[in-house]
Amino acid sequence: MIFRQLFDSVSSTYTYLIGSRSHGEALIIDPVLEKVDRYLQLLAELDLKLVKAVDTHLHADHVTALGALRDRTHCITVMGEQSKVDVVSLRISDGDSIDIEGVSLTALYTPGHTDDSYCFLMDDRVFTGDTLLIRGTGRTDFQHGDASQQYDSIFGRLLTLPDDTLVFPGHDYKGDSVSTIAEERAFNPRLQVESKEEYVELMNNLNLPNPKMMDQAVPANMKIGFHQDELRERGWSMTCEEAIRRLGEPGLLLVDLRDDGERERHGEIPGAVHASYLELDQHVAPGGLLHELAVSTGKQLVFYCAYGERSAMAVEAAQGAGITGACHIEGGLERWKKLHGPLAK
Repeated sequence: MIFRQLFDSVSSTYTYLIGSRSHGEALIIDPVLEKVDRYLQLLAELDLKLVKAVDTHLHADHVTALGALRDRTHCITVMGEQSKVDVVSLRISDGDSIDIEGVSLTALYTPGHTDDSYCFLMDDRVFTGDTLLIRGTGRTDFQHGDASQQYDSIFGRLLTLPDDTLVFPGHDYKGDSVSTIAEERAFNPRLQVESKEEYVELMNNLNLPNPKMMDQAVPANMKIGFHQDELRERGWSMTCEEAIRRLGEPGLLLVDLRDDGERERHGEIPGAVHASYLELDQHVAPGGLLHELAVSTGKQLVFYCAYGERSAMAVEAAQGAGITGACHIEGGLERWKKLHGPLAK
């Protein structure tokens, strides 16, 4: 496995790059905007393809690089379903898997620091974001933080992991880089409490100043969605209302870009073919499945995904490959469900 722990000294943020092998796929956790060029350089040096970029929560101390990495690599952006961010490619919930080639993370919903905080468990390690720090815990006094919920997240979930589980936090301000569950249970001063009430009292009286970048970072991090206005102006978009109205027309071929887990949980539009977004380049290239379908049948390819982000990028790729009639459904399946469009399991 390829594993790199990267550090941003301005915000004291740890970013994690994970891949199974050289020439393979990679994911990144909690990337910082100012470090994008460094991430891309490292990906090239390690011969990795970035396919997923994940944030543990909506950050208040730095601007996320999710949007920038998506724009430059066409990766899938991932956050928890509770997040107030405008658009990400994939929203996960507790127990979901985030998979790339040879690597799988299990999402643990751990509210408390914020109401959208997640940790990610992988084999012998857990990426704890701002929920559990080395000899500390994330503050709970803004962004719908809740000390009582954080106590449950830490004591009821993280501290039940095996003692030798490695703890990789989202920040460190003292120079520590890794700990274990056993260490934190024994030596983390904020965890040496006798009850939830004592923990809540401790956290509610920290009286910390706001993060220096909070007023800039939070608004910026809430608006990272792929800009789709240009696609609409080019005629490469179809409203969900129109798609529902035209469902079943022989001249349309709907293409579902989501992965198998999403399709099993949320259903699919009847009659759609499945082509994973991660394999899109080969599908739309001459000789690929979608390219041949478009050419041989003369049908218009209509891409859709969960929220419209992957499908918007798919349209650009298809158009670039010469599939000139391709478009996508704005708002994706989320919008489709709100309009009560038909679904099949």
